[in-house]
Amino acid sequence: MTESLRLRISDLTALLARVVVGVVFIAHGLPKATDLNGTAQGFEAMGIPFPQFSALLGAAIEVGAGIALIIGFALPLAGLALAFMMGGAYFFVHVGDPLVGGFELPLVLAAAALALGFSGGRYSVDRLLPWGRVRQESRTSESVPA
Repeated sequence: MTESLRLRISDLTALLARVVVGVVFIAHGLPKATDLNGTAQGFEAMGIPFPQFSALLGAAIEVGAGIALIIGFALPLAGLALAFMMGGAYFFVHVGDPLVGGFELPLVLAAAALALGFSGGRYSVDRLLPWGRVRQESRTSESVPA
C-alpha cells in the first residue's frame, strides 16, 4: 500500500468517525434543545447546578459542536467542548456506576471527541481556513558521506 493511499484511507476513516460521533451527539442534543424546560427539570432532579442554563448549554454544545465535528470546523474546540460535556455527564450522573451499563458511553464519546478534535483528518472545513493549512517545512537533503 502506498503512503498516499494510506493517508487517503486514514482521512476517509477520520471523516466517517467524525460523522458517526457527531450524529450521536446531535441525536442526544436535539431532544434537550426541543424541550429545554423538561431537560432543565431533569437536570434539577439530578442535582445539576443552574438547571435552566445547564440545559441550554448542554443542548448548544451537543448540537453545535456535533455539527462542527461533522463538518470539521474548529475541531480542537469542538472536541474539547464535547469531552467537557461528557465529563459533566459522568460527574453528575454516572459517578459510582459500573463501566458496563453505566458510564461507558460518556467515556467512549469523550475519548472519541478528543481524538477526532485533534486528528480529524484532512477532509474538513478547517483545512480551508488559515489555521488548518499545513505549513510547508523546508526539507534539505542530508548529504551522506561516500
